[in-house]
Amino acid sequence: MFSINKVFILLLLSQIFLLFKKDDLRQYAIHGYAQGTDYSIKYFAKDSIVTKKNIDSILVVIDSSMSLYKSYSLINKFNASKDGIILDPHFTKVITKSFEVYKATKGKFDVTVEPLVQAWGFGAKPIDKFPDSAQVKELLKCVGMNNLSLKGNFLKKKKECINVDLNGIAQGYSVDVVADYLIKKGITSFVVEIGGELRIKGPKPDGTSMHIGIEGPADSPNAEPVVRHVISIKEGAITTAGNYRKYLQKGSKKITHLIDPKTGYPLDNSLISVTIYAKDAITADGYDSPIMAMNVKEALDFIASKKSMEAYIIYHRKDGSVTDTLTAGFKKMITD
Repeated sequence: MFSINKVFILLLLSQIFLLFKKDDLRQYAIHGYAQGTDYSIKYFAKDSIVTKKNIDSILVVIDSSMSLYKSYSLINKFNASKDGIILDPHFTKVITKSFEVYKATKGKFDVTVEPLVQAWGFGAKPIDKFPDSAQVKELLKCVGMNNLSLKGNFLKKKKECINVDLNGIAQGYSVDVVADYLIKKGITSFVVEIGGELRIKGPKPDGTSMHIGIEGPADSPNAEPVVRHVISIKEGAITTAGNYRKYLQKGSKKITHLIDPKTGYPLDNSLISVTIYAKDAITADGYDSPIMAMNVKEALDFIASKKSMEAYIIYHRKDGSVTDTLTAGFKKMITD
């Protein structure tokens, strides 16, 4: 469904999910492919009460709603419409959250960026050249969530050319939907991961927290990414946005997949990646990309203003070297 827009977070699952005998709980694992990426679910229960078929059925329904890669999807029907359509519950929840993030970030998050994402080569269709300044200027006329309004479950567009792309938030939502399904099944200890976006509920049956490896770029250029820290949490969501894994090359310049909806151009600032901790994955996923559009001080100040949100930020110093910073709450999670 979704192109892989997020930095892959290495799960230390071999260390996280050992078998425990407490209350006869066993570990169950489900792996699959959906939304353009791999998914992995680990949970503890007395029986295999959730199966791969259950998970795939959930994700297929979400794909049918919000996948730009499915010609029959509701999002493609909206984009092809003249003035809007009635949404299903999945689409309605995601677009409602999108308006919240759009307002909070003063437009740094904007789901109407789809024409620009496509023009820069990160959309559903291939391109043969990058846009010039005139084309970017023209496309910006069809960008802006101020051109959308939601009344009940009807999403209205003010301009026919307005198209939406929910890749920056819908994968986090998918993680939450799967996590909520596990909870409804009575499962109280699990990790749900789709394309590196995680939702965790614990503790493990022995009472200990989950351990998650946070990946980032190596300090030296062209080196393979490394696990920079390991964090310990009992419940919540972790997502990451970054620009060092997914990009296109234009001469010697890297064109990142994160597009600034205000300028129309790929982000080109000091931030390399932003890892967000929040109570749910839709919140973490919705905010990680727009925070990438901020400078380090702006990012830390913004996160400090949000309740129950923590962050780990990797960025370039002025001399080009790589360093990092983090909020006090995130620092408390680090075990290594």
